[in-house]
Amino acid sequence: MKRRAFACFRFVGCTAAVFVLLLSLALAQTSAQSKSRTATSAPDPQQGPVATFRAHTDLVLIPVTVTDALNRFVLGLRKEDFHLFEDGVEQSVANFSGEDAPLSIGMLFDESGSMSYKLHNSRDAAAQLLNTLSKEDEAFLVEFSDLAKVSVKFTGRTDDIRSALKDAQSGGLTAMLDAIDAGLVEMKKAKNARKAIVIVSDGGDNRSHYTADQIESLVREADVQIYAMGVFEPAFSLGLPPEEISGPRLLSEIATQTGGRAFAAALPADMPSVANRIAVELRNQYVLGYYPRNKVRDAKYRTVEVHVSQPPFLGAPLKVHWRHGYYAPAK
Repeated sequence: MKRRAFACFRFVGCTAAVFVLLLSLALAQTSAQSKSRTATSAPDPQQGPVATFRAHTDLVLIPVTVTDALNRFVLGLRKEDFHLFEDGVEQSVANFSGEDAPLSIGMLFDESGSMSYKLHNSRDAAAQLLNTLSKEDEAFLVEFSDLAKVSVKFTGRTDDIRSALKDAQSGGLTAMLDAIDAGLVEMKKAKNARKAIVIVSDGGDNRSHYTADQIESLVREADVQIYAMGVFEPAFSLGLPPEEISGPRLLSEIATQTGGRAFAAALPADMPSVANRIAVELRNQYVLGYYPRNKVRDAKYRTVEVHVSQPPFLGAPLKVHWRHGYYAPAK
């Protein structure tokens, strides 16, 4: 905490001087206590629950993607085509948007040893995603291997991210869960309401301080969609460590509950097209906003379901992806 600069005043009499001295000591003690509280309240990823992210409004936003049987985006739906439920109780959709809106995107880029032969194509995939951003969008970059670091903070200059990725070298272990935590912290600085994190990784974590349960709890509390893409080795491949076998499943579990998805590229050369698919999906979403009927501020998790009425011109059932829930605000 920065110390406040106090102007020097000329006081008459020793009583005023004593008063100023006592006031200065009191302010110094308050400052020290505030610092102590800040230090002791910092989350420790090795112990129990981690920090939570709370919304400052009762309005809940649920991004929704609708596709047909051929995985094509279904556009042109109306607000009355959607039915939204919280803990089984239908809610009234107050805000509805089917238009493209500015995005705040975080890119989490895996540079561990297991990504060595995929690194070139991963860069191309990152570049493809950046190419789709508009001037109203912003992005940041987290690079991770043994450690996770925010190498480029939020910026509208995508060339800064491209430049950082040119110097990327593969090596070391994989702290992917720590990278997600770093991304969520940086995302708190986002200027746009629509937020997404894209993870470029094979999903094998063997270095993080955070556990999968802790990170899954964090992403449920954060108003951020998470997408993942990578080239995943077949589960039956010989010699694969356990973390690489379970990596794709972990990425899918984390992404799905936020309304995002994990995409697998068959070959490293396919990764740019997968990145383009994610970008197109982010640009073709509906956003439903509602004020929960349950007004209790109990900090409990609320489950959300979205149903879409079947348009008569589409025979096969629609596929719907949405954010699965959120934590109610605390008192």
